[in-house]
Amino acid sequence: MKKAFKIVAVIALTISFLSCNKEKNNSPYEDRIEKLMAKMTLEEKVGQTAQFTLDVMGEGENVYSSHFPFKLDEMMLKDVLENRKTGSILNTASNTPLTLEEWHKVVSRIQEIAMEATGIPVIYGIDAIHGTTYTQQATFFPQQIGQAATFNRELVRNGAQITAYETRASNLPWNFSPVLDLGRNPSWPRIWETYGEDVFLISEMGKEVIRGYQGDDRNAVDKYHVASCLKHYMGYGTSVNGKDRTPANIPITDLIEKHYEPFVKAVEAGALTVMVNSGIVNGESVHASYKFISKMLKQDLNFDGVVVTDWQDINNLYARDRIAKDDKEAIKIAINAGIDMAMVPYDIDYTDYFIELVNEGQIPMSRLDDAVRRILRLKFRLGLFDNPVFDYNIYDKFASEEHKSAARKTAEESITLLKNDKDILPLSADQRILVTGPNANSMRTLQGGWTLSWQGEKVERFIENKNTFLTSIKSHAQNVEYIPGVSYKMDGAYWEEENIDISKAVKAVQNVDVIVACVGENTYTEKPGDLNNLSLSENQQNLIIALAETGKPIVLVLNSGRPRTIANIEPLSQAIVQTYLPGTFGGEVTADILFGEINPSGKLPYTYPKHPNSLMNYDYKPAENRTEMQGAYDYGAVQDLQFGFGHGLSYTTFVYSNLTVDKTDFEPADILSFSVDVTNTGKIAGKETVLLFSSDMYASITPDNRRLRGFEKINLIPGETKTVQITVKASDLAFVNLNGEWVLEEGEFKVQVGSEVVMLTAVKSNKWTNAFRK
Repeated sequence: MKKAFKIVAVIALTISFLSCNKEKNNSPYEDRIEKLMAKMTLEEKVGQTAQFTLDVMGEGENVYSSHFPFKLDEMMLKDVLENRKTGSILNTASNTPLTLEEWHKVVSRIQEIAMEATGIPVIYGIDAIHGTTYTQQATFFPQQIGQAATFNRELVRNGAQITAYETRASNLPWNFSPVLDLGRNPSWPRIWETYGEDVFLISEMGKEVIRGYQGDDRNAVDKYHVASCLKHYMGYGTSVNGKDRTPANIPITDLIEKHYEPFVKAVEAGALTVMVNSGIVNGESVHASYKFISKMLKQDLNFDGVVVTDWQDINNLYARDRIAKDDKEAIKIAINAGIDMAMVPYDIDYTDYFIELVNEGQIPMSRLDDAVRRILRLKFRLGLFDNPVFDYNIYDKFASEEHKSAARKTAEESITLLKNDKDILPLSADQRILVTGPNANSMRTLQGGWTLSWQGEKVERFIENKNTFLTSIKSHAQNVEYIPGVSYKMDGAYWEEENIDISKAVKAVQNVDVIVACVGENTYTEKPGDLNNLSLSENQQNLIIALAETGKPIVLVLNSGRPRTIANIEPLSQAIVQTYLPGTFGGEVTADILFGEINPSGKLPYTYPKHPNSLMNYDYKPAENRTEMQGAYDYGAVQDLQFGFGHGLSYTTFVYSNLTVDKTDFEPADILSFSVDVTNTGKIAGKETVLLFSSDMYASITPDNRRLRGFEKINLIPGETKTVQITVKASDLAFVNLNGEWVLEEGEFKVQVGSEVVMLTAVKSNKWTNAFRK
């Protein structure tokens, strides 16, 4: 009976995977792929699914020298590429950035051996999150959270295009980006890698990044572009405890409407690859989920690209989640769930186990063929068969002034002015200024993680631009004194501080007119960035409290990956500027804003909490914000936030008027066109982000309070009025019901832009049967 059951199970899996292969694709390479696969051995096919880290093929200590930091071990090279027929390599050597020349040497040798062994090029992958992470002299933009704060699609797309150019110049054709997770828990250490908390904003920015990375033709990605990789599919950013790679419990309504949706839009935009969530969603390890990977991604979205694991996550099914008894069983579970490529990254026994599983019938050949077909398709689309290596000398715009200017422009529009009591800003050049705080004179904290190393600890060593907040402020004012008061322990954990000398900073205040306090966090990402207390560190708060007692005005400059709570010191600060992680030019740009050379235009892409134990998002449910009494009982649930989603001040003022819509009664297939006038009523030019929100007044399940449905950014000179047009599909006003279905119900909607409101009515209900709502 057991043997019969196994045979039935294998047949069922085979049929399932054959149906999974029927995705529609317009690839012109299918005949070439089939001819190539017909010649491939089992070992060659299995090898294509393996991805090892570069350090596996390294020799010696790999200590950085002034010449070449890494020597390839020819014996290991041949084992990995000749014996194991490996399809992909990732990462740099010893977490150290290489030069373009060094990358060319490394990749050329890898490709030379791979092409001799199998005739199939290796695809090299890297995390180039806000610039080419592991390449010296690369251009670094604000991190994704700062890019989101620009609300400027063009800037985000252009930044992605530049990152693609410089990544391909490094001979790295596959970028593990963008992050499309929702940054809805401010404790999560990767919120700064997201585009914020709102699904629409994330989806819009995701589409722009894909265009920037891949270009206009996903079937012919040229030498200036790279393959994008959507991550981390899905539900990764909302763990219950706010810590990295821990379980998330997400209702099906939110899972589909908010967490799945950015991936749906990105696949529709042509994304070539997807990386899977390292965690557990609703009790299910995502790397083991046939439903999430094969059904919802590959079949429902007709996705014909590659699904890759995150770092060592097949092993985690065994070592962490304990749903497999050993590595071999974990491989079987993940591959049968729909994983195409395994980021192993050190376990070279992976290929041996995989071959055994195929020979034993535990992984159907149809599943292996599906994975290999997808991997080869990706390599053809990237042109790797024709040009596995490019001459880096042809990339004359690498680290050019053009690229640097684009990064600076993005930083300019990301910086967000949160508070400006009595117009204390802009500062004047003749003011005497004390600059203090642990972030004041650090290029590392401006950049964040994924900058020249994983955790960002090598920034000061390799970055060429040294313009910190401090040096940039000194370029504007002559009388500047610097006393840090608190410093980070740069060779310790991100939260460790040292050299606490608050009294010295207080003593210096007697000779100044204003204090610029640069506070926040040191760099981190992923698990090392977990925290237990969302409040700004006690030392930094004590610094601000002590300085405030002097009576001198304080300008608080926040520089952190997540919104650390500041309820105790916000009232003590006359102005607050949020810089997020603004990249190489963040110090210069922030100083320009402080002194009025740039008018700030950033808007918060998340809700800034006031208390660590009172976290919520802007699209809360009505029950989360109530003030009414019920008889003698108070059932209030009043919000107490520091700053709301979309908040951001300017040195000028804007007035909204004349909000109209072309259809006040609409049907599910309609496209609604909204129009609103925006006037600059101040004395200087400024940029304004026009945000359009909708509220479903009543629904069969309790609706969100409000939802962002559109945005546009405009530039206005003093006295100028512009009419802004925003279109919204009626289907975008739908919600996901308790059955996981997209529905639009008859009834009223309120649409708000600024202070302007218009009411609409859906006159017909509808239910959509597919994720694209078409």
